[in-house]
Amino acid sequence: MRKILIIGASSGIGAALTRLAQGQFQTYSVSRSDAEPGLSEHFNCDVLTDPLPALDEPLAGLVYCPGSINLKPFATIKLDQFRQDLELNLLGAVRCLQHYQRNLQAADTASVVLFSTVAVNTGFPYHATVAAAKGAVEGLTRSLAAEWAPKIRVNAIAPSLTNTPLAERLIREDAKKQAAAARHALNRIGEAEDIAQMALFLLSDKAGWITGQIMRVDGGISAVRT
Repeated sequence: MRKILIIGASSGIGAALTRLAQGQFQTYSVSRSDAEPGLSEHFNCDVLTDPLPALDEPLAGLVYCPGSINLKPFATIKLDQFRQDLELNLLGAVRCLQHYQRNLQAADTASVVLFSTVAVNTGFPYHATVAAAKGAVEGLTRSLAAEWAPKIRVNAIAPSLTNTPLAERLIREDAKKQAAAARHALNRIGEAEDIAQMALFLLSDKAGWITGQIMRVDGGISAVRT
């Protein structure tokens, strides 16, 4: 069975993907906290500061899930906050991809899945730090898709607001959740499994002719007004 590595598998989209991948892939997972037992070979690791686990096997896929949602007026954002978001969203992915590049190249074919946000393509107020960092992720996605073709496919997913622990403070009140849902054509916010299903598709051979793409899994908010 082909092997994949999921970075940030302890909660949210990463945890949902780890569950969905059962039976299709043998999964390694890395996160700062424990992952759901029995679903993967797990390593506790902070990918920004700790030595990354060494893997000897070829990797058919790598998914980098860590992200941030720090919403503030631009005038109040310290420069260090831009650096922190860039570190987590972009440089953490770069560190992992450089570390595991040989594992990906050792597979017959491989797929990398990164994460952007709808706020890169569609401007929203108070999203300056995350949109700037994820915009860099989109640039990395296209550059690596060109450099690593044809053997390694590289794509990113750009979700809208999704019901995960990362977004909890934005949707913990029913009124806020309903207002957020109403901004989407499909009249609901995303669930972790909605996004994980797209990641699983991009990892699979069914997506074998897709690379360099930003997949907008966002309830229609980037394209549709109702």
